[in-house]
Amino acid sequence: MSNILEQAQVAADRQNWPLLVECLQQVTANRSQQPEEEILEQAVSLAIQALEWGDFQDRWEIAKVLPNLGNGAIAPLIAVLEDEDADTEPRWFAARILGKFDGPEVIQALVKLVNNSDEELSPIAAETLGNFGPRAIESLANLLLQEDSRQFATAALAQIRRTEIIAPLLTVVGDSQVAVRAAAIEALSSFHDSRIPPVLVAALKDPATAVRKEAVRALGVRAYLDAELDLVSLLKPLLWDIRLEVCQEAAIALGRLKTDAAAAALFELLRSPATPLELQIETVRALIRSETAAALEYLQIVLSGRSAVNAEPGELTNTERLLTADENLQVYNINPAVCQEIVTVLGRVEKPELKTKAAEIAIGLIESNHPAVQSAKIKQSLALALGQLGDIRALDVLIQLLADSDNSVRLHCTAALKRLGGGGVRQQLESLVKQESLEPRLKQGIAIALQEWQEN
Repeated sequence: MSNILEQAQVAADRQNWPLLVECLQQVTANRSQQPEEEILEQAVSLAIQALEWGDFQDRWEIAKVLPNLGNGAIAPLIAVLEDEDADTEPRWFAARILGKFDGPEVIQALVKLVNNSDEELSPIAAETLGNFGPRAIESLANLLLQEDSRQFATAALAQIRRTEIIAPLLTVVGDSQVAVRAAAIEALSSFHDSRIPPVLVAALKDPATAVRKEAVRALGVRAYLDAELDLVSLLKPLLWDIRLEVCQEAAIALGRLKTDAAAAALFELLRSPATPLELQIETVRALIRSETAAALEYLQIVLSGRSAVNAEPGELTNTERLLTADENLQVYNINPAVCQEIVTVLGRVEKPELKTKAAEIAIGLIESNHPAVQSAKIKQSLALALGQLGDIRALDVLIQLLADSDNSVRLHCTAALKRLGGGGVRQQLESLVKQESLEPRLKQGIAIALQEWQEN
């Protein structure tokens, strides 16, 4: 062992830090035999030199060695941590390494560093304290009493995720610092505790965007509170928030409630001419995630071009009558990107009882010669969606789409047809392609599909 330390000392004298790391790794290689105290002290001293004078990679490697050298490394690491004349990087590493040790002096040193104004050191000290779990809660709770350290202490408490942090965090949900309020709300949202819902509801009206957003997200995953708090009524105003990101979070939250009332609120947002395109697309996704028949009917209304004022779920069929001139004045002008998104999400419906409805909507869109179906991209998405839904009723429209002039559309239809019926569908195509009366373009499309089918 003495030979290894001699080599380590030579490496340190030459500032060959990678070699020093290799030597120190050998000191602790034999887990079954603890090195003598004197050897450990010397090894710690050499390791601290590497920590202070090595480059980033050297420090990264020595950080793996120091915890194996025992509690004798604690005091030297704290000395590095508290050396205000030293560079920030070794002090940052010292804070990180101390997280591997146990002891009140470690927590005390890290708590002291949280009060430091250094933008790099305070966060790592708070993070390390958070990793200590319950042992650090009391120290962190005391730091909440000090304005300068409150933000980092809140962030550290938020990482512990134990019920003991609820009480101290409740004391800062109304703090003057936005970051403190947001971190507290985010952490509290992880717990099911009767003290928390009133805090989340109050935070919906917070002047800070980040806080409102966290409160909306937290309530969105608490669908069980809907009956008690009427979450739709609470979240609906946030759909019209002055900040788009809050509106989007509110749409996502309402989709998670999976109720007809939530779907109705989302539909109102989707059909409003004032709703930005990005929010319309998020609303479409929220409606499909809500997994309700009402949500699908609302999407069908949007696709159908029915009056945004008069259309209601349950009115529509795949043979929707043509609109009169007066009705055309009221038609909701659907953006092509929104139409594309609706078609895309239809294929993601998973509930068996809703898949049938989704397939009907997609088939109806093709059969009605909807203007959107003039787009090759929309036709590709429709074919993909019908293949995903696996409804054999889509067979005829998919075959007709094989006559399309766009090669990508034909390829998507071929893939969808394969998913619909395999050998049986292929036999039907082989029978069709032999018919003399078949329209030439369709005949050519079927032939190409059969060739593609055979090659793959």
